[in-house]
Amino acid sequence: MAETGNRAFPLRLQPRPEQLRFDLAAALQCVVLVHAEIPEDAFTAAILGTERIGHGTVIGADGLVLTIGYLITEAESIWLTTNDGTVVPGHALAYDQVTGFGLVLPLGRLGVPSIERGSATSTRIGDSVIVIGHGGLGHTLEAKVIARREFAGYWEYLLEDALFTTPPHPQWGGTALLGEDGRLLGVGSLLVQETVGTQTLDANMFVPIDLLEPILDDMIKLGRAARAPRPWLGMYATPMQGRLVVGGLTQGGPAHRAGVQLGDIVLEVAGEPVSDLADLFRRIWRTGPAGTEIPMTLVREGSTARVCVASADRDDFLTKPKRH
Repeated sequence: MAETGNRAFPLRLQPRPEQLRFDLAAALQCVVLVHAEIPEDAFTAAILGTERIGHGTVIGADGLVLTIGYLITEAESIWLTTNDGTVVPGHALAYDQVTGFGLVLPLGRLGVPSIERGSATSTRIGDSVIVIGHGGLGHTLEAKVIARREFAGYWEYLLEDALFTTPPHPQWGGTALLGEDGRLLGVGSLLVQETVGTQTLDANMFVPIDLLEPILDDMIKLGRAARAPRPWLGMYATPMQGRLVVGGLTQGGPAHRAGVQLGDIVLEVAGEPVSDLADLFRRIWRTGPAGTEIPMTLVREGSTARVCVASADRDDFLTKPKRH
């Protein structure tokens, strides 16, 4: 997991407040440090660790913090730290598996302003943006949008339209992406490599803020979006030489129980051929909600194998925080 440090970015990478059309000093105060501790026996502990450190942005007058959900999933304790050193405990209020957003409710007064949310719909490649991490101006980058595209993650995650920026923020999890008007455009999720022309660049991937608005009220009230959960297989496929190869399995997960094996090549879902990772997920999700049986055709050691995976709701495997 990404860790925060005290080392500031070189001045040439930092934005110049006097050249901006908004109050950067106020915006910096809206970003807090998120420190989560997860039980050793939690479902995600082996993959994401038991101590997770990232960032969050205050989006509500009550101090509600928006972050990236993997930082807080299964957390038994959360601490929020402001730039002036105020430390407040937090409660993992919600995590949306589809978008990746997480919400933390502070259990004390943070004493910082909230940021205004914008829209990334008009953001274009080449636009100037600001990437803010906890720690003030020295942990803030002036960046450019270098791509907008679909993003598929092997952990059964798909964004139709993600934002990619460079230079990358090295502590990317939960960073705030601001547009030239100072409004929040997205939340930092990953460090990736992005190909632009003949160059391969390190970049940050951001989840667009527009995905939050339709689900925010439900996340606050219910702890998750009020949609039918997608079927989850616990099968981690990786593109290799034009094929989708099973590179990992959740032990005791649906695919593992159905007999899927490491090294299997995924050919079909419900009798339809799959072309890439995004296509695989869409075909699985189109079969029905969580609990639907997913028929798959695999190639194993040169022979065709057919399995039927009894899918599950991934949320059922996660340790739930106590609601306050």
